[in-house]
Amino acid sequence: MAGILAWFWNERFWLPHNVTWADLKNTEEATFPQAEDLYLAFPLAFCIFMVRLIFERFVAKPCAIALNIQANGPQIAQPNAILEKVFTAITKHPDEKRLEGLSKQLDWDVRSIQRWFRQRRNQEKPSTLTRFCESMWRFSFYLYVFTYGVRFLKKELKRKPLNSMSLGGTPWLWNTKHCWYNYPYQPLTTDLYYYYIVELSFYWSLMFSQFTDIKRKDFGIMFLHHIVSIFLITFSYVNNMARVGTLVLCLHDSADALLEAAKMANYAKFQKMCDLLFVMFAMVFIITRLGIFPIWVLNTTLFESWEIVGPYPSWWVFNLLLLLIQGLNCFWSYLIVKIACKAVSKGKVSKDDRSDIESSSDEEDSEPPGKNLHSATTTNGTSGTNGYLLTGPCSMDD
Repeated sequence: MAGILAWFWNERFWLPHNVTWADLKNTEEATFPQAEDLYLAFPLAFCIFMVRLIFERFVAKPCAIALNIQANGPQIAQPNAILEKVFTAITKHPDEKRLEGLSKQLDWDVRSIQRWFRQRRNQEKPSTLTRFCESMWRFSFYLYVFTYGVRFLKKELKRKPLNSMSLGGTPWLWNTKHCWYNYPYQPLTTDLYYYYIVELSFYWSLMFSQFTDIKRKDFGIMFLHHIVSIFLITFSYVNNMARVGTLVLCLHDSADALLEAAKMANYAKFQKMCDLLFVMFAMVFIITRLGIFPIWVLNTTLFESWEIVGPYPSWWVFNLLLLLIQGLNCFWSYLIVKIACKAVSKGKVSKDDRSDIESSSDEEDSEPPGKNLHSATTTNGTSGTNGYLLTGPCSMDD
């Protein structure tokens, strides 16, 4: 076991040339990031999850009820043991041949069986109230952590440097080269540690709750995003790239609160507000992730760090993870632009293909038999959206 740990924590992988772990031990003059600091993220992730349950029950739910958002779910399918067995064990979307066989077996017409399967699929969809509560929780957390991040990065130098080689405050917000000056001998402040541990704990809570939350079509992509985010946060903390890490975190938190706010407006049927918030979200998302992130952050991690510190093995891994995040940003931006193009052509925001889309949601599921499968009605009274952004004239869920 000792040999495995020694191999994993090989200094030549994690640290620049001629730097050892002994050089980064805490002293009376300075505190540096230690891997064991991150153990706190696990109990804190559990606490965040419990706070979420309390928040949704005692804060978000009363707000939803005050906005006349009902908890009523879709129509319950008529109990039928044979159809239930097919639904749970074989398929939720029977083909024409199976429908005809069931029709003969039950002496039902095919249209009635199709209707039963639609109703049964809709039973697994969460109510609008449930979706509103989830969005309100995420909106509140994203708003808080983004506000904290901005205040942390903008604060002035309030104390003198601990020694001649260290800097107080956050000068790297204005000059990203400060992310690498005196690296890796950059002391850890309490505010920076708090910022990192809260963000890491939240992503761990998302990892666990993703299996119990509303299921989306992009479950796999979001799961990958959470894993990469956890790796990035952990990786950058352990090898003391926390300064540039704070820039990445704050930049990526900037659009999330707007997205959740647009979803809440959607569920509350505040259509104009929903449209406006989506436009704001799209603009902030694309500007920050396709503009500022590569020009500002990737530039410093790839080029300025190469010039000041030089590459080493974990440097390559860190930048590879950042490029993977940027690939996801490009994918989501493409889907957002796709929605915007539909909005221009229809005069309204249409379906959002980016994320937060229930895997069980089919537009046909909310249609009565015989209607066009692509018309605008949806379940739970949300008129065209099943969870991601907008509804009615401005539907963003699929």
